[in-house]
Amino acid sequence: MEGVYPALIMANGARAEGIEADLFFTFFGLDAITKKRWNHIKPATVGNPGLHLPTLLGGLPGVPDLITRYMERRMQKLDIPLVPEFIEMIAGTGAGIYACQASVDLFELGKDDLVEQIQGIITVGEFYEHAAGCRIVHT
Repeated sequence: MEGVYPALIMANGARAEGIEADLFFTFFGLDAITKKRWNHIKPATVGNPGLHLPTLLGGLPGVPDLITRYMERRMQKLDIPLVPEFIEMIAGTGAGIYACQASVDLFELGKDDLVEQIQGIITVGEFYEHAAGCRIVHT
């Protein structure tokens, strides 16, 4: 959750300002565009300094679900969409959504495993070529 939302917020904000934006999902970020997982994005509760939660407490059974529900309620109050809605919104603005070929291969995924908003499975080099002349923002 804490790795996916910054990119979604930045891309959404860019599109709202008329700035082109494309997203490249790699490693565990693929969960945000994988059909079986995009409804189940959770924050890391163990070793996450942003939660200000002792590591031992973060690992107790039920704590990840509790923190996830808490964060989702807080975000809902602020009108921040959940990951699936955010991906749909961003794709609807014309932003490109791409999956990393190496990560897709690593996790033995295919195009059918990914959400329909994905525009392609490409290499890092292809994404850099696609983004030539643009700024690439890392979160």
